[in-house]
Amino acid sequence: MAIENVPAAEDTAEDTAEDAAVAEGLAAATASYPVAPGYNVNVRSGPGTQYRVVRRLPLGARVTVNCQKPGQWVAGPYGTTNIWDSIGVGEYISDSYVRTGSDGYVAPRCD
Repeated sequence: MAIENVPAAEDTAEDTAEDAAVAEGLAAATASYPVAPGYNVNVRSGPGTQYRVVRRLPLGARVTVNCQKPGQWVAGPYGTTNIWDSIGVGEYISDSYVRTGSDGYVAPRCD
């Protein structure tokens, strides 16, 4: 059986930009961020303190932010924000307790 040597398709600038955007989105979706040192942060069932606590994060925890959504404004060690990070199904923590390196969104918005 003969193997044909097929030349690779050339990437256009548009393809390269699209590939970079996809890679950046994947990196953000799988990034792990530290929770503020010295805090046992409550994980809530929704984006606000009126939602029930489903568990507490241990000191020194790191979280993966799956998506983010606006909710109640909270003041924490990393500022005041209304951004809440989804760290699991039905699990939210205020972004003011997560060191993401940004005052804005670092993950896609939750549905």
